[in-house]
Amino acid sequence: MARTRLGGILLALLSVAGLLAGCDSEFQGVRLRIAAGSPSGVYHKLSVSLAGSWQTQLGIDRPEVLETSGSPENLRKLCAGEADIAFSAADVAARPTTGVRHPRALARIYDDYLHVVVRGDGPIQDLAGLRGMRVAIGSPESGVAFIANRLLAISGLAVPGALTTRDLGLTDAIAAFKRGEVDAFFWSGGLPTLAITDLASVVPLRLLDLTDDMPAMRNQYPVYNTASIPVTTYNLAGGPVTTLAVPNFLLVTDAMTDDVAEALVRGLFDSHEILIAASRAALSIDIHSAIETDPLPLHPGAARYFRDRKP
Repeated sequence: MARTRLGGILLALLSVAGLLAGCDSEFQGVRLRIAAGSPSGVYHKLSVSLAGSWQTQLGIDRPEVLETSGSPENLRKLCAGEADIAFSAADVAARPTTGVRHPRALARIYDDYLHVVVRGDGPIQDLAGLRGMRVAIGSPESGVAFIANRLLAISGLAVPGALTTRDLGLTDAIAAFKRGEVDAFFWSGGLPTLAITDLASVVPLRLLDLTDDMPAMRNQYPVYNTASIPVTTYNLAGGPVTTLAVPNFLLVTDAMTDDVAEALVRGLFDSHEILIAASRAALSIDIHSAIETDPLPLHPGAARYFRDRKP
C-alpha cells in the first residue's frame, strides 16, 4: 500500500515538473504553420525536419506542416495570415504583395536549378525545338510553372499555338513522359532531383542547354543566375548543361516578433545535420550566404542573429 502511494506521489511530482518545464518556455503559446509544398519536394522534407527541431528548441507545440502547390501558394498563404513560415523561390518572393503583411527573409537556404527534360534519343536539341510539342510546365501555383511561363515568353514560345502545355507536377509529368503523352517537362529543384535520377535509369534523357536564352532572361529578370548542371549529376551523355538557378528563401512576415524570428534562424542552423539527412539540398545552407536575400530584406530578428554571429 505504501509502495503504491509512493508511486502515485512520484508520478504527481513528475507531472508537475513537466508542467513547470512547459511554463518555462520563452515562447509558450506560440503556434506555427509552415507552407511547405508537395510531400515529394525538398521544401516539405525540410519543413518536417524543422517542425520537429523547432518544437524541441523553442519548447512549443509541433508546427503544422501545410501541403501546398509550391512557392506562389506558399507566399499567398503567408501574406494572408494562413501560414506563419513559408519556403519560396526568390523570383516569386520578389513580386509586389498586397495586404497588411509583407514577407521578410529569415535566410537564403539553397538554389534550385531549372531542368528542361526531353528524351535523349529524340529530336529536341534546344528550347526552340519545343515548338509544336507537348510540354508539361508544372502544376498551377507552383514555382516551376512560374519560371516556365517566363522562359517560354522570353523565347517566343508562349504565343497561342506554339506548343501544347499541360499543368502537371513532377510526379504526373514523369508518368506522362514515360507513356509518351508529353515530349518534354519543366522542373526546378535541387541537384540531384531523385525523381529525375530514377527516370534517367529507365529512359534515355537529355537536359536542354539554355546558354542562348539566358542573356534575355537575366536582362528582364536579374533575380536569376546562370548556372551549370554537371554531367555527373544524372550521368547523361554529353557535357555540362547551362541553365538558370534561383535562390530559395525561408520567409516569415513583418508581423512576426524579433525574438521568435531570431530563434527560428538559430534553430535552422542548429539543425543543419538533421536537415542534411532529410535532403542533400541542405548541404548548401551556409551562414555566410544565408544573408544574401536580395531583393527581400532580412527580418530584424534574423539580422540580429547574423550580426551576433560575426567574429
